[in-house]
Amino acid sequence: MSDTESEVSHEESDEQNDAVIGKAFWGSIVVVAVGAAVIGGVIWLKGRPDKIEITAPPTTPTYTVREETVDLPSIPFKDMTDESGIDFVHVSGAAGEKLLPESMGGGVALIDFDSDGDLDIIFVNGQRWPWEIAKDETPQPPATMSAWRNDGDWQFTDVTKEIGLDLSFYGMGAAVGDYDADGDSDLYLTAVGSNHLLRNDDGHFVDVTAEASANPEASIAGGNETWSTSAGFLDYDNDGDLDLFVANYVEWNREFDLAQPFQLVGDERAYGRPSAFDGTFPYLFQNDGSGKFTDVSEAAGIQVRNPATDVPVGKSLGVTFCDLDEDGWLDIIVSNDTVQNFLFRNKADGTFEETGSGVGIAFDEDGRARGAMGIDAGWFRNDGSIGIAIGNFATEMTALYVSPPGVMQFHDDAVPTGLGPFTRLELTFGVCWADFDLDGRLDLFTANGHLENDINRVQESQHYEQPPQLFWNCGPDSTTEFAPMTEEQCGADLFQRMVGRAAVSADFDLDGDPDILITACGQKPRLLRNDQTTGHNWVRLNVDAPIGSTVEVHAGGLVQKQQIMPTRSYLSQGDRSLSFGLGTTESIERVSIHKPGSVGKTEEHVLDAVNQLQKL
Repeated sequence: MSDTESEVSHEESDEQNDAVIGKAFWGSIVVVAVGAAVIGGVIWLKGRPDKIEITAPPTTPTYTVREETVDLPSIPFKDMTDESGIDFVHVSGAAGEKLLPESMGGGVALIDFDSDGDLDIIFVNGQRWPWEIAKDETPQPPATMSAWRNDGDWQFTDVTKEIGLDLSFYGMGAAVGDYDADGDSDLYLTAVGSNHLLRNDDGHFVDVTAEASANPEASIAGGNETWSTSAGFLDYDNDGDLDLFVANYVEWNREFDLAQPFQLVGDERAYGRPSAFDGTFPYLFQNDGSGKFTDVSEAAGIQVRNPATDVPVGKSLGVTFCDLDEDGWLDIIVSNDTVQNFLFRNKADGTFEETGSGVGIAFDEDGRARGAMGIDAGWFRNDGSIGIAIGNFATEMTALYVSPPGVMQFHDDAVPTGLGPFTRLELTFGVCWADFDLDGRLDLFTANGHLENDINRVQESQHYEQPPQLFWNCGPDSTTEFAPMTEEQCGADLFQRMVGRAAVSADFDLDGDPDILITACGQKPRLLRNDQTTGHNWVRLNVDAPIGSTVEVHAGGLVQKQQIMPTRSYLSQGDRSLSFGLGTTESIERVSIHKPGSVGKTEEHVLDAVNQLQKL
C-alpha cells in the first residue's frame, strides 16, 4: 500500500493515456513498446502532501503504442461462490476512524486439514475494534477465523468451530507447513497484535504458541503490539525441519494513527500513508527439531537498518522463498511498501546477506521505491529465466523483475513484456503465476482494489472496487509476451469489481486446470471455476519433497519448472501440488526433482500417463 492522500494534478493526461490503453485492452491488442518515461504523470507518488488539492494538470509524456494482434485463447471462468455454500464476509473493523489496518486484510490459506486429498479453505478474518464493541448495548458474537471443508463437486461446509478455528483476533495472513513432522499440515496466523501457531491434531487445531516458544521473552507470537503480515515455513538451514519467517509491516497504534492529519478533501479523514509510520524488522524463527522455535532474526542478519539513522527499514507485506542462485539454499524475497524490496541471500552458514539493491529488485527503473504488496516467482519463459512479479500501488505498474538463466541479476521487464501499461491504473495486491489454459506457459493473475472507498471523488480514473486481471503468456514466437484477457475470452464473472486482496490458484475440482480464489477487504471472497475447453493435456503432481523443491517436467521439447512453494501472493498460502499444462503433447519424457541441500543430485521419474494426478 502506498500513500492514500495525494495531488490529483494529472487527470487529463491520465484520461488520455487511459483511452489509449483502453482501446488496446478491449480490442485484444497489446502494448509492445513504451517510451522511457513510463509513469510520467503519477498521481500517488510517495512524498505527496497529506491534503489533496485539485490543480490544473501539467504537460506529461504520453505512451508510444504499437498495436499488434494477438489470438487469445478462450478461458471462461464461472463464479461458484454462492453455489459452493461459502458465505464468509471479511470483517475489517472499519467504523469511520479510518485506521490503517482496516484497509489491508485479509488473507487465505489452502490446506488439506482433514487429509482427504482435496483442498480446504481457511479465511483469515479481522474483527471489530474493542472500543467499538464496548459501545454495543446488546453484545454481538465476535468475528472469528473461517474454515471451509471441501466436500467435492464445488460444495464446501463451514467447520470453523468443529476444527477449533473459532478464534477472534485481528488476523492478517497465514502460513501452512508440517512443522512437527507428524504428517499433517499445521497453521500459523499473523495479526495486528500477537500471532498464533496452531498444531493440527487429526484435523483439529490446537493453539501451541506458548509451548512452541523456546524463549517466552522472544515468543513465536511476536510482540503484542506488532503488526505481522505475510509469513511462511521454510527450511532455511537445511536441517530437515521447517523454520518460520514472518514479515512485519509498520509500527502502528490507534493513537498515533488518529493524530496524523490524513485527509482526502477538506476535513474528511483518509487512510494513512506508510511513510508516516516507522519501519520494522521481520522475524526468523528456527525450529530445533523438537517443535520449539527460537528467534534468530538478529543473528541471521535479516534486520535491515537505515545506515543514516540506524532505525528499521522494512515495511513488509509480501514474502516468498526461492533458491535464486541455485546453490541448494533457499533465499528470501520480501516486498516492502514505499521502501526498498529485500532479497536475503542465504549464505549457507545460518546467516543471510541483504542484496536487493545489488541484484536489481529493490527499486523501480528510476531508483525509486514503490508501494509493493504481493509477490510470486515463476519460470515463465521455459528457458531458465525466472520472473519475480510484485503488485504495486496505483499508477506504479506491476513489477516483473527477470533474471536470465544462471545469473542472479534482475531487470524490470514489465514494460517490454507488455505487462506494465495494462497494470498502471490498478492498485494490485495479490499476484500468482499459473498455466490457466494448460498450454505449457505460466500466465499471471492479479487481484486489485483500492484503499479509499471515496477515491473516485478525487480521481476519476481510480475506483475502490477494481476488476481482477489475467495476463495470458503469449509465448516466445509472439510480438509481445503478455496480453490482457477480456470478457470475450473469460466471461464477465472473472472481471467483476471487488476490493481484491489475496489471490491463489488451485485445482479445486481436480479436473487439471487451475481455478482461482480471491479474498476481499470487508467483502465476500470469490471462488472462480476454470471452464477452459482447449483440449490441452496436463499432469498434476503431488510430490513428496520439502517446501522449496523444484520440479521439472520434460515433455514436447520443453522443460517446464515449478517450485513447491505455498508461500506466495499476498497474505496467502497456495497449493503444494503442481499443475503442468502440456498443450498438445501426449506423453512426458521424465520428471526431475531437485531438493534443497542436494546440489548436483536429481531425482528422476518416468510417468506412464497424462491428464491425471500423479504421486511421486
